[in-house]
Amino acid sequence: MSTKISTTNAPPPAAPYSQAIKAGGFIYVSGQIPYTPDGKLVEGTLADRSAQCLENIKAVVEAAGSSLEKVVKINVFLDDMTNFGEFNSAYIKYFGEIRPARSCVAVKQLPLGVDVEVEAVALE
Repeated sequence: MSTKISTTNAPPPAAPYSQAIKAGGFIYVSGQIPYTPDGKLVEGTLADRSAQCLENIKAVVEAAGSSLEKVVKINVFLDDMTNFGEFNSAYIKYFGEIRPARSCVAVKQLPLGVDVEVEAVALE
């Protein structure tokens, strides 16, 4: 059994997918790109855009009845690995002492031409 999670506090999906799915005690959050809930691309630094991705994840997991403290896995996609340090400068502001397991990969291209995308798995 799975449940679709949707919130207006994060941008709507840009394609045919759900913001998240709750199943088996987990919340699987689709990749979040640096768009505001009203569909505007965040300008500024990569850290600013990364923070928006994480704000979107926070909104989605909270809509599912969870929180950032219950995130157990993060997957990060960057269009250029030289941005790794700048991403981390935003990331550390969202997670405390016990940080989720994480992977970070460089990819050739991301949706809508953005330079960062973040997906997450959280406990209910």
